[in-house]
Amino acid sequence: MSAPKAPTTAPEEDTAAPAGTASGTASGTAAGTELDTEALRERALTSLATARDRTTLLTSCVDEPDLTAQHSPLMSPLVWDLAHIGNQEELWLLRAVGGREAMRPEIDSLYDAFEHPRAERPSLPLLAPAEARTYASEVRGRALDLLAAADFHSTRLTEAGFAFGMIAQHEQQHDETMLITHQLRKGPQALTAPDPKPAPLFTGPAEVLVPGGSFTMGTSLEPWALDNERPAHPRKVAPFWIDTTPVTNAAYQGFIEDGGYGTERWWSPKGWAHVRRHAISAPLFWRKEGGQWLRRHFGVTEPVPADEPVLHVCWYEADAYARWAGRRLPTEAEWEKAARFDPTTGRSARYPWGDAGPGPEHANLGQQHLRPAPSGSYPAGESPLGVRQLIGDVWEWTASDFLPYPGFRAFPYREYSDVFFGSEYKVLRGGSFAVDPVACRGTFRNWDYPIRRQIFSGFRTARSERD
Repeated sequence: MSAPKAPTTAPEEDTAAPAGTASGTASGTAAGTELDTEALRERALTSLATARDRTTLLTSCVDEPDLTAQHSPLMSPLVWDLAHIGNQEELWLLRAVGGREAMRPEIDSLYDAFEHPRAERPSLPLLAPAEARTYASEVRGRALDLLAAADFHSTRLTEAGFAFGMIAQHEQQHDETMLITHQLRKGPQALTAPDPKPAPLFTGPAEVLVPGGSFTMGTSLEPWALDNERPAHPRKVAPFWIDTTPVTNAAYQGFIEDGGYGTERWWSPKGWAHVRRHAISAPLFWRKEGGQWLRRHFGVTEPVPADEPVLHVCWYEADAYARWAGRRLPTEAEWEKAARFDPTTGRSARYPWGDAGPGPEHANLGQQHLRPAPSGSYPAGESPLGVRQLIGDVWEWTASDFLPYPGFRAFPYREYSDVFFGSEYKVLRGGSFAVDPVACRGTFRNWDYPIRRQIFSGFRTARSERD
């Protein structure tokens, strides 16, 4: 998420109405009911504090050279992300919402993501780590003063605490980006976290039939939903089958061992050209040694866990695997219907398990673990149709290009979504273990180039009912 130099607002949405509770759930609150101001304030405060605690962890576990180094041309130095987080908070909360004078106007261009590509950022006169921390801390202090006096009703930007939620989501998105940088950095392990609890071997059906017909896609009620998730609209899909769980490392190894990377017929023309040009023969960070597949995972080399969802594959790889398996990637609409539609009630819930926000029993989110849970985990988080792990664990590639919904309106700035719409980007859904609950819901949309593999991406496959 990036902001323009001069934040602007958009017209009021005619269908938007806040829903949910301070914890981000809808339990005990009817959809469209106005939230209690103090509950909103508490939700915003908790979300901002959670994001800052994570930022601190990600930037305090390595020394200064690691903070200022560029560990990959695909990523910014960690210290750039740290100051960018503070700068966006200043732009949107202090200046746009609070009407305050700029604290450090001379650094705005340094931390404008559209002005400087990632590969160029190490050459900029960036704030040093100590200065970046001080700046972000001072901004946060003033933002909390602003939050304490906010009324959440004066403008579209402040309605239901949207601006505060947007900034919490922005920081968490950059925390995920910094976690990707940690995975790319060379050297010893810097981060630790407990593994997900072992799950019983999943013995359920391999696929689930999703009924055809219309459902409600997107949202007009979720108060902190971003513009590309809006508005809610009817979408019709034909009946289809979808994998009950994400594709595992073991299943993906079958594709490799069957010569999948060397067989042109499984690949789209662009995908085939890409893997040949870059000599790609396995997911990123994998290597085969002594007949065993190993991977480098946050500074540790380990055997590839057979039962985990496959990770660090690009869209072209996911598409090729699906073709090899006699299947296809689900469309974005199919994915969302599988995740949100309840055939008993005919409504679309906020999450696969219902309207309540995620708990640890529902999904692997928030960097509580540094890996996906085994496929088939989290039975409490399955959808009414019986599909599991649609939220958390791995971002899931879909077949769809990133396009606006009917009636889309950019808010509060074009550069978040509008400038990316088109066939250049593919949509990912569902979040990963690196995504915080504040930035993950059944309507949340992510997008990236089909060649990207450093992201925490996996997939599941689908097929039409009559295939």
